[in-house]
Amino acid sequence: MINYNELAHNAKNASFKMANLEEQIRNNALAAISKALCENKETIFKENAEDLAKAKTDNLPPPIINRLKFDEHKLHDILSGIDSLFNLPDPLFKKLLERDLDEGLTLIKTTCPIGVIGVIFESRPDALIQISTLCIKSGNCSILKGGSEAAKTNKILFEIIKAAGLSAGLPKNFITLVENRAGIDELIKCHESIDLLIPRGSNAFVQHIMANSKIPVMGHADGVCHIYVDKDADIDKAASIILDAKTQYVAACNTLETLLVHKNIAEELLPVLKSALESKKVLIKGCKDTQKIITCESAAQEDFETEYLDYILSIKLVDNMEEAIDHINRYGSHHTDCIVTENNREAERFMSFVDSAGVYQNCSTRFADGFRYGFGAEVGISTGKLHARGPVGLEGLVTYKYKLFGNGHIVADYAEGKKSFHFKDK
Repeated sequence: MINYNELAHNAKNASFKMANLEEQIRNNALAAISKALCENKETIFKENAEDLAKAKTDNLPPPIINRLKFDEHKLHDILSGIDSLFNLPDPLFKKLLERDLDEGLTLIKTTCPIGVIGVIFESRPDALIQISTLCIKSGNCSILKGGSEAAKTNKILFEIIKAAGLSAGLPKNFITLVENRAGIDELIKCHESIDLLIPRGSNAFVQHIMANSKIPVMGHADGVCHIYVDKDADIDKAASIILDAKTQYVAACNTLETLLVHKNIAEELLPVLKSALESKKVLIKGCKDTQKIITCESAAQEDFETEYLDYILSIKLVDNMEEAIDHINRYGSHHTDCIVTENNREAERFMSFVDSAGVYQNCSTRFADGFRYGFGAEVGISTGKLHARGPVGLEGLVTYKYKLFGNGHIVADYAEGKKSFHFKDK
């Protein structure tokens, strides 16, 4: 029987060594992992094919199967991510502040790893590589729990990454894979050893983690993303952006789910958009005003609260931008929302009032991604407001500590007025 407290404790012990590794050792590990993934790609594809076959036999939904697939294209993206991560500046040991509190009493604020990061994710085996390599670069140890539907792929990826990392000088237990589903409820109790949890899954799953663990949780529950087409939008530009945001990769959390259209531009936009969406086999659900302009299914209230992760789009007409903002702040998930307009003043107002981690003008919501932001990759997207927000890359995986250097200084001297602080930044 697995002792999860011991497993987490071992990772915690390894984290102290991991936190003090030179950048060159961490980069060498990334290079070794990239090389090993290339050399073992046929084995990875074989294991993934077995996971895919089982998923189809089990009649898993198409969005799950899309996320589960690990092919040459996914491998190429992963290797590009590792390469860009390799070339990013070291996030550790950066001096954020140096201040003389008094003569001979110097305060330094410097970045350091968080420690042990537990990530629980579903479906996507490529997430295992992204998470583990980000943790390596940022000096953290990782405990990973993937979905059972990707069990074979996750296991082979873990074995390849662990062997390559150890060969490059990373400490034992720098990475841990939990394969038993029951392990989730045990892991989230290990608050003495795990410093941060990042759950990636359904709203109900994330809420379960948050309600049952004392460990800080970072992440997002849903990806109900919006595009608002303003009355001053360019029609061709809007259609292209909407089509990409909805169909470029339909199973992602940054995919467009609800389209809001200003009533003054709807009659011009919707027929063009309907033709483009139907060419991609997108099912349109519209409000009553939408149905007066194009033929589509009726949108119920719950449609505007739904993350479809499928070829379905809800459309609602609005009277003005204020109505669009109110709708987004009420029904959205604070993930990524966009305005399409040629009026930059209106765009600035939209961006100020929409309470989301990512607010865009005239571009697809699919850009909400750590790799596309130049972070190398991401461990997930955070819709919270503390510590990290949006795609969480290297900077979101480090914290800081204060180092105070003195020469026999004592507080009593300052409390009694014998000495005083002069606070001089260097």
